[in-house]
Amino acid sequence: MLGLILLSLLLIFCLAAPLYIDSDRVYAQNIGNRFRAPDAEYLFGTDQFGRDLFARIMYGGRISLLIGLSATGISFVIGAFLGCVSGYFGKISDTIIMRLCDILMSVPGILLSMAIVAALGQGLFNMLIALSVASIPGRARIARAAIFTLKGQEFIEAARCCGTSHARIIYRHMLPNIIGPLIIDVMFGLGGVILTISALGFLGIGIAPPTPEWGTIISENRINLLHHPHLGIVPGLFIIVAVLSLNFVGDGLRDALDPKQKN
Repeated sequence: MLGLILLSLLLIFCLAAPLYIDSDRVYAQNIGNRFRAPDAEYLFGTDQFGRDLFARIMYGGRISLLIGLSATGISFVIGAFLGCVSGYFGKISDTIIMRLCDILMSVPGILLSMAIVAALGQGLFNMLIALSVASIPGRARIARAAIFTLKGQEFIEAARCCGTSHARIIYRHMLPNIIGPLIIDVMFGLGGVILTISALGFLGIGIAPPTPEWGTIISENRINLLHHPHLGIVPGLFIIVAVLSLNFVGDGLRDALDPKQKN
């Protein structure tokens, strides 16, 4: 519940940012106000160009959270579909899909994302593609393993005897029974995706400045962190809160949806 409350507050403040922060404050430069300490006018202070750090973090959170949610949703749909097809039909389809997943999983997710972004170029859409592709193999394997445990169940055999189509068996009978493990994996994976987005932004191959994003904000100010630590501490705390909240929610969902965890 603590994770859900923190995550809800973070989503509300970031997604509703245009309602209480003028978008001009995100990019407006005022060299006379550079490196200003946090005060009543600038809640988180200003950066090296005199830009409002609070406005940049709030609008940057919109990008980090929305890209993370979109990439996780895409990988969930595609990964669940591939895993269901692989686990249910087996044989050639299982071999082809799983060997492709093995190829993708042989490369660490962040390195695979970096390679895809480097090949396609910087941009929101290209980053969305990179993060989605890197997350699909794990989702597919979880769905495949769950399908294998259901294939021999009596209610599946009964559905086949009634002449139910394969698509209906997967959609109506199997998918509802494997949705729990997939949702838990999605919540844990979303935290990893947000970390990857921030890492790519910090390395300079993610969202290009001056567009705000938590990792990009830290990267822009990294040479000034020694004398002005709030420029890195504040966006870093937002990354920590977001990832921890998602992990807490994932733990709670695992306890709620996994019957083996219940006494």
